[in-house]
Parts: sequence; C-alpha cells; structure tokens
Amino acid sequence: MSHKAAKLGITGLVLVLAFGGLMYSTLSEGTEYYKHVDEVMTSPDAWHGKRLQLHGFVVPKSIGRKADSLEYRFDVQSNGKVIRAYYTGIVPDTFKDEAEVVLKGTLTDKGFEVQKDGVMAKCPSKYTPKDGVGTPGAE
Repeated sequence: MSHKAAKLGITGLVLVLAFGGLMYSTLSEGTEYYKHVDEVMTSPDAWHGKRLQLHGFVVPKSIGRKADSLEYRFDVQSNGKVIRAYYTGIVPDTFKDEAEVVLKGTLTDKGFEVQKDGVMAKCPSKYTPKDGVGTPGAE
C-alpha cells in the first residue's frame, strides 16, 4: 500500500469516527419516546428515568392545584391504565377534564414529572367543523 493511500485511509477513518461520535452524542441526548399511558404502565420499570412524551386523556375530577400556586396534580388515562402526573407552570386553556393531552417529562417513583412547558392539550370539539360548514356543496 502506498504512502498516499495510507494517508487517505487514515483520514477517511478519522472522519467516519468523528461523524459517528457526533451522531451518537447528539441522538442520545435528544432521544424522547412517544408512548401512550397504557403502553408505559404495562411495564413502568422499563420507562423509569427515560424522557417521554406521554399521550392520554385527563381523568375527570382528578385535576388538583395547590392554593396560590401553579402546582398541578392530575391523572391521565388510556385504555383503562392510569398514571398520576405532576406539573408546575401555566397550563393551556384547553387543559380540562377529559382533554386529550401529550405530556413531556420523566417517569419517577412518584409518578410522571412533567417538564416546564410540557403540557399540550387539545379539545376535539373546538376543531370539529359545525354541520354544513366546510362541507362541499353545503350552503
């Protein structure tokens, strides 16, 4: 093997290793799993400490808030499985009983700890068109 080919081979190897290391470090820090409550609750130990986006529905009459604070405690369910969630911060206007939510945070022994600005809620009725509105041919 010539001296020039060895240099090219070593340079290529260094570049591949550097790129691989950069990809590994970037992806390992930003990895976040999207799971439904029932998927997580079937084996909660497997999800402890991992960053999750947790999808479910707020259990009616489960929302509690400490007086004069922004500390919330509520239950989220999916397919009969329930988890207690904790959040400190301002919640969206659409956050209420039976709202569909996606929570960003971490599963702990206490429950699901939602990160800052980690509550996303939607109200399906708000986005459903009224009869005849937006339907082709309906005027």
